[in-house]
Amino acid sequence: MKESPLVFDGGMGTVIYDRGVFIHTCYDELCLTNPKLILQIHRDYVEAGAEVIETNTFGANPIKLKPYGLSDRTEAINRAAVRLAREAAGDGVFVAGSVGPCTDSRQQIPETFVAEVEEAFRVQMAALAAEGVDLFLLETFSNLNELQLAARVAKAFGVPVLASFVLNERGETAMGTRAETMASALSEDGNVDILGINCGTGPSGTFDALQAVLPHASKPVVVMPNAGLPREISGRVIYLTSPEYFTEYAKKYIELGVRGVGGCCGTTPAHIRMAARAIKSLSGVKRHVEVKPLLRQEALVYAVPPEKKSRLAEKLLSGRKVTSVELVPPKSSDMTAMLAKARRCAEAGVDAINIPDGPRASARVSPMISAITILREVGIEPILHYCCRDRNLIGMQSDLLGGYAAKLANFLIITGDPPKLGDYPDVTGVFDVDAIGLVQMANNLNHGFDIGGNPIDPPTGLFIGVGANPCAVDLEREIDRYYRKIDAGAEFAITQPVFDPGALLRFLDRVETYPRRIPVLAGVWPLLSFKNAEFMNNEVPGVVVPQAILDRMSRCRTREDGRRAGIEIARGIIGQIRDRVGGFQVSAPLGQVETALAVLGMSS
Repeated sequence: MKESPLVFDGGMGTVIYDRGVFIHTCYDELCLTNPKLILQIHRDYVEAGAEVIETNTFGANPIKLKPYGLSDRTEAINRAAVRLAREAAGDGVFVAGSVGPCTDSRQQIPETFVAEVEEAFRVQMAALAAEGVDLFLLETFSNLNELQLAARVAKAFGVPVLASFVLNERGETAMGTRAETMASALSEDGNVDILGINCGTGPSGTFDALQAVLPHASKPVVVMPNAGLPREISGRVIYLTSPEYFTEYAKKYIELGVRGVGGCCGTTPAHIRMAARAIKSLSGVKRHVEVKPLLRQEALVYAVPPEKKSRLAEKLLSGRKVTSVELVPPKSSDMTAMLAKARRCAEAGVDAINIPDGPRASARVSPMISAITILREVGIEPILHYCCRDRNLIGMQSDLLGGYAAKLANFLIITGDPPKLGDYPDVTGVFDVDAIGLVQMANNLNHGFDIGGNPIDPPTGLFIGVGANPCAVDLEREIDRYYRKIDAGAEFAITQPVFDPGALLRFLDRVETYPRRIPVLAGVWPLLSFKNAEFMNNEVPGVVVPQAILDRMSRCRTREDGRRAGIEIARGIIGQIRDRVGGFQVSAPLGQVETALAVLGMSS
């Protein structure tokens, strides 16, 4: 497999059904009877960003075709299926020959039936191989013996083999075999090149199963979950998982280390389109421009001491607790309301206004213009989020220089949400560098060098902050990146909203062993309702809301009950972590500044 993760396509049967084909039709035969439909579905997945598409042959073996009276059409169906997929794929997309089991999910293969099953696999795979599939995708198997039998047959054709199995909510196959047992057996099987989990209970259940599989998998792993569990509505089988929800889990799979992500039942080109664009924008997936430290002794100029960079820097680095309230830039050019809220925070004694950069990849007034306006008209210092999504490296350097020239000093440098998770699903992100590279560039500017190594005099005095996620799916990777940010020049950090104090404390226990420590501001989000808590837990990247908090918010019956509970929860979290952090960054949910001030004990 290529270095970066591959994006597989989504469900075939789901889309065929959605386009009006009766469920009792032999869907495999449509490769012969309605090739235009199958070709268009393949093209839709390719256009959506799939890098691997599967042939419409899941049940195209003589045993499964027999009830339709089509056993003698096995070769013709499979050959036609590959030709259709290949036509849609062109030169840049792989074609996987889809092969499903010959038996039912709970059926053991009787000894007298083994030879027939083996021959059925051989007939189907011979046709797929003859038309030139790039790999065999053995999918939705529950019986380990049958899967290994299929893999043995497949390997004889000299085509790479992806062996994928389906698990229930208990992390078992329908035959009762544990996920880790399947992973271990297939890892040791010389006929298998790639492991897979597909179908099953949906993105969340697959995520849980994946954590059991990966420690036992010595080969690349591909994940293709259902779009949740199906529901029957007005006689139609509907999958209710949204592309956004599916995409959030696709990103989590990549963070855990899987090498390919796609979808199974219920997923559509819409799911794959959003997931593909998000995955390709992830740090570690996209190849970034390298930014090197440039500290040549002969050209060094005066560097601003960290504590002299801003009032926030002086207070934070002296060990005093700092406070910040997050205000989102407005969606129109009228900044009156935002300035009034910033002024209220300044009057209450808040140290800084935290200004996110295009939160959830939506369009608002430039955060830099918002920061400059707040600084000039209110006098309170802003902490400007600056993300790598929307500008190339040269543009980012210009912004940092321009921002500093306009008296902005506090920058929180983040990689940023892919725009596919926001309001504009068809726009693209730039991501020339990730947060680590941008921190290094800012640090170079602070030492008098631009990205080309040219001297800058005077240097900037940027107070460089970075993000941290104590609840990251892959905590080891998060901590490694945190250390690399520090080495690149980070001077403080702000965490994702903390709902689990224990997770933050464990994170701090780890990172405080690093030779260089930086102060950490804890992100705090006062919840407003159970719906708000669910949204934070399911849709906001990097945020985990514990079940106990979800349960507590679910008992709130009125809006005011929810607000009070959210404030109490936030205050309780602050009380548990106060002694370990340098301060707090509190969000003002829906712009409710008084709620944020109440959390900080600064409300009137």
